[in-house]
Amino acid sequence: MSRDTLSRPEPAARQRAGKATGSRPRRAPRTEARNARVAAGFVLPFLALFGLCFIAPIGYALHQSLKKTERTGPLGLGGREQEVFAGLANYAHALADDRFLTGFGRVLLFGAVQIPLMIVLATALALLLESASARGVAFFRSAFFLPYGVPGVIASILWGFLYVPGISPLVKIADSVGWDVDFLSRGTVLWSLANIVTWQFTGYNMLVLIAQLKAVPGELYEAARIDGASAWQVARHIKLPLIRPALVLTTVFSIIGTLQLFAEPMVLRPLASSIDSGFTPNLHAYSEAFVGNNQHVAAAEAVLLALVACVLSFGFLRLVGGRAKERG
Repeated sequence: MSRDTLSRPEPAARQRAGKATGSRPRRAPRTEARNARVAAGFVLPFLALFGLCFIAPIGYALHQSLKKTERTGPLGLGGREQEVFAGLANYAHALADDRFLTGFGRVLLFGAVQIPLMIVLATALALLLESASARGVAFFRSAFFLPYGVPGVIASILWGFLYVPGISPLVKIADSVGWDVDFLSRGTVLWSLANIVTWQFTGYNMLVLIAQLKAVPGELYEAARIDGASAWQVARHIKLPLIRPALVLTTVFSIIGTLQLFAEPMVLRPLASSIDSGFTPNLHAYSEAFVGNNQHVAAAEAVLLALVACVLSFGFLRLVGGRAKERG
Protein backbone atom coordinates (compact mmCIF):
# COMPACT_ATOMS: atom_id res chain seq x y z
CA MET A 1 0.00 0.00 0.00
CA SER A 2 1.43 3.38 -1.06
CA ARG A 3 1.88 6.43 1.12
CA ASP A 4 -0.83 8.33 -0.85
CA THR A 5 -3.35 5.59 -0.17
CA LEU A 6 -2.61 5.67 3.54
CA SER A 7 -3.01 9.45 3.68
CA ARG A 8 -6.37 9.47 1.84
CA PRO A 9 -9.32 9.48 4.35
CA GLU A 10 -12.04 6.88 4.06
CA PRO A 11 -15.68 7.92 3.34
CA ALA A 12 -16.73 7.29 6.94
CA ALA A 13 -13.77 9.28 8.16
CA ARG A 14 -14.82 12.12 5.82
CA GLN A 15 -18.32 12.16 7.24
CA ARG A 16 -16.97 12.20 10.77
CA ALA A 17 -14.60 14.98 9.84
CA GLY A 18 -17.46 16.96 8.27
CA LYS A 19 -19.57 16.61 11.40
CA ALA A 20 -16.62 17.62 13.56
CA THR A 21 -16.00 20.77 11.51
CA GLY A 22 -19.70 21.66 11.28
CA SER A 23 -19.85 21.65 7.47
CA ARG A 24 -23.07 20.37 5.89
CA PRO A 25 -23.11 17.92 3.03
CA ARG A 26 -24.06 19.53 -0.21
CA ARG A 27 -27.58 18.78 -1.42
CA ALA A 28 -28.05 17.10 -4.72
CA PRO A 29 -29.33 19.30 -7.56
CA ARG A 30 -32.46 17.13 -7.85
CA THR A 31 -33.36 17.71 -4.22
CA GLU A 32 -32.96 21.47 -4.57
CA ALA A 33 -35.07 21.51 -7.73
CA ARG A 34 -37.80 19.44 -6.05
CA ASN A 35 -37.83 21.78 -3.04
CA ALA A 36 -38.07 24.77 -5.37
CA ARG A 37 -41.06 23.21 -7.15
CA VAL A 38 -42.78 22.49 -3.85
CA ALA A 39 -42.21 26.08 -2.69
CA ALA A 40 -43.55 27.41 -5.99
CA GLY A 41 -46.63 25.23 -5.58
CA PHE A 42 -47.42 26.98 -2.32
CA VAL A 43 -46.65 30.49 -3.61
CA LEU A 44 -48.33 30.37 -7.02
CA PRO A 45 -51.96 30.22 -5.73
CA PHE A 46 -51.30 33.30 -3.62
CA LEU A 47 -49.70 35.12 -6.54
CA ALA A 48 -52.63 34.18 -8.78
CA LEU A 49 -55.19 35.50 -6.30
CA PHE A 50 -53.07 38.60 -5.65
CA GLY A 51 -52.88 39.35 -9.36
CA LEU A 52 -56.57 38.64 -9.94
CA CYS A 53 -57.97 40.52 -6.94
CA PHE A 54 -55.43 43.34 -6.58
CA ILE A 55 -53.21 43.95 -9.59
CA ALA A 56 -55.88 43.38 -12.25
CA PRO A 57 -58.45 45.86 -10.82
CA ILE A 58 -55.78 48.53 -10.42
CA GLY A 59 -54.53 47.97 -13.95
CA TYR A 60 -58.07 48.07 -15.34
CA ALA A 61 -58.84 51.30 -13.46
CA LEU A 62 -55.67 52.90 -14.83
CA HIS A 63 -56.59 51.71 -18.33
CA GLN A 64 -60.10 53.16 -18.09
CA SER A 65 -58.86 56.44 -16.66
CA LEU A 66 -56.75 57.08 -19.76
CA LYS A 67 -59.65 56.70 -22.21
CA LYS A 68 -62.80 58.56 -23.13
CA THR A 69 -65.98 57.66 -24.97
CA GLU A 70 -66.88 59.40 -28.22
CA ARG A 71 -70.42 59.19 -29.54
CA THR A 72 -71.50 59.78 -33.11
CA GLY A 73 -74.62 61.33 -34.52
CA PRO A 74 -76.35 64.68 -33.93
CA LEU A 75 -75.33 66.20 -30.59
CA GLY A 76 -73.49 63.00 -29.81
CA LEU A 77 -76.74 61.07 -29.47
CA GLY A 78 -76.04 58.53 -32.21
CA GLY A 79 -76.04 54.83 -31.69
CA ARG A 80 -72.32 54.25 -32.21
CA GLU A 81 -69.75 54.64 -29.44
CA GLN A 82 -66.01 54.19 -29.41
CA GLU A 83 -63.30 54.54 -26.80
CA VAL A 84 -60.27 56.63 -27.68
CA PHE A 85 -57.10 57.50 -25.81
CA ALA A 86 -57.58 60.63 -23.70
CA GLY A 87 -54.26 60.89 -21.89
CA LEU A 88 -54.55 62.86 -18.66
CA ALA A 89 -57.73 64.70 -19.70
CA ASN A 90 -59.88 62.75 -17.23
CA TYR A 91 -57.52 63.60 -14.37
CA ALA A 92 -57.61 67.28 -15.36
CA HIS A 93 -61.41 67.13 -15.46
CA ALA A 94 -61.54 65.56 -11.98
CA LEU A 95 -59.12 68.08 -10.47
CA ALA A 96 -61.08 70.97 -11.99
CA ASP A 97 -64.34 69.79 -10.38
CA ASP A 98 -64.96 71.92 -7.27
CA ARG A 99 -67.34 69.39 -5.73
CA PHE A 100 -64.73 66.62 -5.98
CA LEU A 101 -62.06 68.77 -4.32
CA THR A 102 -64.52 69.99 -1.68
CA GLY A 103 -65.32 66.36 -0.87
CA PHE A 104 -61.61 65.70 -0.31
CA GLY A 105 -61.40 68.61 2.09
CA ARG A 106 -64.48 67.39 3.91
CA VAL A 107 -63.16 63.86 4.49
CA LEU A 108 -59.77 65.23 5.57
CA LEU A 109 -61.53 67.35 8.21
CA PHE A 110 -63.61 64.32 9.13
CA GLY A 111 -60.48 62.19 9.60
CA ALA A 112 -58.58 64.85 11.53
CA VAL A 113 -61.29 64.83 14.20
CA GLN A 114 -62.74 61.32 14.07
CA ILE A 115 -59.57 59.20 13.82
CA PRO A 116 -57.80 60.55 16.95
CA LEU A 117 -61.06 60.36 18.92
CA MET A 118 -61.68 56.75 17.88
CA ILE A 119 -58.08 55.62 18.52
CA VAL A 120 -58.03 57.24 21.96
CA LEU A 121 -61.37 55.64 22.85
CA ALA A 122 -60.25 52.22 21.57
CA THR A 123 -57.00 52.48 23.54
CA ALA A 124 -58.82 53.43 26.73
CA LEU A 125 -61.24 50.52 26.36
CA ALA A 126 -58.40 48.08 25.65
CA LEU A 127 -56.45 49.22 28.72
CA LEU A 128 -59.52 49.04 30.93
CA LEU A 129 -60.49 45.56 29.77
CA GLU A 130 -56.95 44.29 30.24
CA SER A 131 -56.52 45.77 33.71
CA ALA A 132 -56.24 43.42 36.67
CA SER A 133 -59.39 44.83 38.31
CA ALA A 134 -61.65 44.43 35.26
CA ARG A 135 -64.80 42.36 35.76
CA GLY A 136 -66.95 40.79 33.07
CA VAL A 137 -64.18 41.18 30.47
CA ALA A 138 -65.65 38.66 28.02
CA PHE A 139 -69.09 40.29 28.08
CA PHE A 140 -67.85 43.86 27.59
CA ARG A 141 -65.34 42.82 24.95
CA SER A 142 -68.12 41.17 22.94
CA ALA A 143 -70.45 44.13 23.52
CA PHE A 144 -67.89 46.65 22.26
CA PHE A 145 -67.02 44.49 19.26
CA LEU A 146 -70.65 43.78 18.32
CA PRO A 147 -71.16 47.02 16.29
CA TYR A 148 -68.34 45.96 13.96
CA GLY A 149 -70.38 42.88 13.03
CA VAL A 150 -73.22 45.12 11.85
CA PRO A 151 -72.83 46.05 8.15
CA GLY A 152 -72.29 49.74 7.49
CA VAL A 153 -75.58 50.05 5.62
CA ILE A 154 -77.58 48.56 8.51
CA ALA A 155 -75.73 50.70 11.03
CA SER A 156 -76.53 53.83 9.02
CA ILE A 157 -80.21 52.88 8.85
CA LEU A 158 -80.32 52.28 12.60
CA TRP A 159 -78.73 55.62 13.37
CA GLY A 160 -80.87 57.28 10.73
CA PHE A 161 -83.94 56.54 12.85
CA LEU A 162 -82.16 58.21 15.78
CA TYR A 163 -81.37 61.30 13.71
CA VAL A 164 -84.68 62.00 11.91
CA PRO A 165 -86.85 64.59 13.70
CA GLY A 166 -90.30 63.35 14.67
CA ILE A 167 -89.32 59.74 15.31
CA SER A 168 -85.97 60.14 17.02
CA PRO A 169 -86.00 59.69 20.80
CA LEU A 170 -82.77 61.70 20.98
CA VAL A 171 -84.42 64.71 19.33
CA LYS A 172 -87.41 64.40 21.64
CA ILE A 173 -85.16 64.33 24.72
CA ALA A 174 -83.28 67.38 23.43
CA ASP A 175 -86.57 69.21 22.81
CA SER A 176 -87.78 68.39 26.31
CA VAL A 177 -84.80 70.22 27.84
CA GLY A 178 -85.10 73.15 25.44
CA TRP A 179 -82.21 72.21 23.16
CA ASP A 180 -82.98 72.66 19.47
CA VAL A 181 -80.86 70.10 17.64
CA ASP A 182 -80.89 68.81 14.08
CA PHE A 183 -78.49 65.93 13.50
CA LEU A 184 -78.93 66.11 9.72
CA SER A 185 -78.37 69.83 9.15
CA ARG A 186 -75.51 71.05 6.99
CA GLY A 187 -73.39 71.97 9.97
CA THR A 188 -73.87 68.76 11.96
CA VAL A 189 -74.38 65.94 9.47
CA LEU A 190 -70.64 65.36 9.08
CA TRP A 191 -70.29 64.77 12.82
CA SER A 192 -73.38 62.56 12.80
CA LEU A 193 -71.56 60.41 10.25
CA ALA A 194 -68.45 60.49 12.45
CA ASN A 195 -70.55 59.17 15.32
CA ILE A 196 -71.70 56.21 13.21
CA VAL A 197 -68.15 55.36 12.09
CA THR A 198 -66.79 55.69 15.63
CA TRP A 199 -69.58 53.50 17.03
CA GLN A 200 -68.92 50.85 14.39
CA PHE A 201 -65.11 50.60 14.34
CA THR A 202 -63.97 51.40 17.88
CA GLY A 203 -64.55 47.80 18.98
CA TYR A 204 -62.50 46.44 16.07
CA ASN A 205 -59.54 48.68 16.88
CA MET A 206 -59.93 47.77 20.55
CA LEU A 207 -59.51 44.06 19.76
CA VAL A 208 -56.36 44.76 17.72
CA LEU A 209 -54.88 46.63 20.68
CA ILE A 210 -55.93 43.90 23.13
CA ALA A 211 -54.19 41.31 20.95
CA GLN A 212 -51.00 43.38 21.17
CA LEU A 213 -51.40 43.70 24.94
CA LYS A 214 -51.71 39.91 25.23
CA ALA A 215 -48.23 39.60 23.70
CA VAL A 216 -46.62 41.72 26.46
CA PRO A 217 -44.78 39.45 28.93
CA GLY A 218 -46.43 39.39 32.34
CA GLU A 219 -43.03 39.61 34.02
CA LEU A 220 -42.83 43.26 33.04
CA TYR A 221 -46.02 44.05 34.94
CA GLU A 222 -44.86 42.10 37.98
CA ALA A 223 -41.50 43.88 38.02
CA ALA A 224 -43.23 47.26 37.76
CA ARG A 225 -45.57 46.46 40.65
CA ILE A 226 -42.64 45.30 42.77
CA ASP A 227 -40.94 48.62 42.07
CA GLY A 228 -44.06 50.39 43.34
CA ALA A 229 -45.49 51.57 40.00
CA SER A 230 -49.17 52.50 39.99
CA ALA A 231 -51.68 51.26 37.41
CA TRP A 232 -51.45 54.58 35.56
CA GLN A 233 -47.63 54.40 35.47
CA VAL A 234 -47.74 50.83 34.18
CA ALA A 235 -50.15 51.86 31.43
CA ARG A 236 -48.17 54.94 30.47
CA HIS A 237 -44.60 53.64 30.63
CA ILE A 238 -45.06 49.96 29.75
CA LYS A 239 -48.32 49.22 27.97
CA LEU A 240 -48.58 52.25 25.68
CA PRO A 241 -44.98 52.07 24.36
CA LEU A 242 -45.29 48.32 23.73
CA ILE A 243 -48.59 48.57 21.81
CA ARG A 244 -47.24 51.34 19.59
CA PRO A 245 -47.09 49.05 16.49
CA ALA A 246 -50.77 48.21 16.92
CA LEU A 247 -51.63 51.90 17.34
CA VAL A 248 -49.80 52.70 14.11
CA LEU A 249 -51.59 49.86 12.30
CA THR A 250 -55.06 50.90 13.44
CA THR A 251 -54.36 54.53 12.54
CA VAL A 252 -53.27 53.61 9.01
CA PHE A 253 -56.37 51.46 8.54
CA SER A 254 -58.50 54.34 9.81
CA ILE A 255 -56.90 56.80 7.37
CA ILE A 256 -57.63 54.50 4.44
CA GLY A 257 -61.17 53.84 5.65
CA THR A 258 -61.89 57.54 6.09
CA LEU A 259 -60.99 58.31 2.48
CA GLN A 260 -63.28 55.48 1.38
CA LEU A 261 -66.28 56.90 3.25
CA PHE A 262 -69.29 55.91 1.15
CA ALA A 263 -71.96 53.68 2.71
CA GLU A 264 -72.93 56.00 5.56
CA PRO A 265 -73.51 59.19 3.48
CA MET A 266 -75.15 57.12 0.74
CA VAL A 267 -77.73 55.71 3.14
CA LEU A 268 -78.39 59.02 4.92
CA ARG A 269 -78.59 60.99 1.65
CA PRO A 270 -82.41 60.59 1.28
CA LEU A 271 -82.81 61.84 4.85
CA ALA A 272 -80.43 64.82 4.68
CA SER A 273 -80.63 67.40 1.92
CA SER A 274 -77.16 68.61 2.88
CA ILE A 275 -75.60 65.38 1.54
CA ASP A 276 -75.18 65.78 -2.22
CA SER A 277 -73.45 63.66 -4.86
CA GLY A 278 -70.08 65.29 -4.10
CA PHE A 279 -70.21 64.95 -0.32
CA THR A 280 -67.24 62.55 -0.36
CA PRO A 281 -64.79 61.67 -3.17
CA ASN A 282 -66.03 58.08 -3.25
CA LEU A 283 -69.64 59.21 -3.52
CA HIS A 284 -68.70 61.64 -6.30
CA ALA A 285 -66.94 58.88 -8.27
CA TYR A 286 -69.99 56.65 -7.86
CA SER A 287 -72.26 59.41 -9.15
CA GLU A 288 -70.00 60.04 -12.14
CA ALA A 289 -69.99 56.36 -13.07
CA PHE A 290 -73.62 55.32 -12.49
CA VAL A 291 -75.56 58.58 -12.69
CA GLY A 292 -73.54 60.67 -15.12
CA ASN A 293 -72.55 57.59 -17.18
CA ASN A 294 -68.94 58.80 -17.29
CA GLN A 295 -66.99 55.79 -16.07
CA HIS A 296 -63.67 57.10 -17.38
CA VAL A 297 -63.72 60.19 -15.18
CA ALA A 298 -64.90 58.02 -12.29
CA ALA A 299 -61.90 55.73 -12.85
CA ALA A 300 -59.57 58.76 -12.79
CA GLU A 301 -61.14 59.94 -9.53
CA ALA A 302 -60.73 56.46 -8.05
CA VAL A 303 -57.04 56.44 -9.00
CA LEU A 304 -56.57 59.89 -7.45
CA LEU A 305 -58.31 58.70 -4.29
CA ALA A 306 -55.98 55.70 -4.09
CA LEU A 307 -52.92 57.94 -4.58
CA VAL A 308 -54.02 60.28 -1.78
CA ALA A 309 -54.60 57.29 0.51
CA CYS A 310 -51.09 55.98 -0.26
CA VAL A 311 -49.48 59.38 0.30
CA LEU A 312 -51.24 59.95 3.63
CA SER A 313 -50.63 56.40 4.87
CA PHE A 314 -46.94 56.27 3.96
CA GLY A 315 -46.49 59.86 5.12
CA PHE A 316 -47.89 58.94 8.51
CA LEU A 317 -45.65 55.86 8.68
CA ARG A 318 -42.62 57.94 7.79
CA LEU A 319 -43.53 60.57 10.39
CA VAL A 320 -43.98 57.97 13.10
CA GLY A 321 -40.80 56.17 12.09
CA GLY A 322 -38.82 59.42 12.18
CA ARG A 323 -40.03 60.21 15.68
CA ALA A 324 -39.15 56.71 16.83
CA LYS A 325 -35.58 57.14 15.54
CA GLU A 326 -35.26 60.49 17.32
CA ARG A 327 -36.37 58.91 20.61
CA GLY A 328 -34.06 55.96 20.05
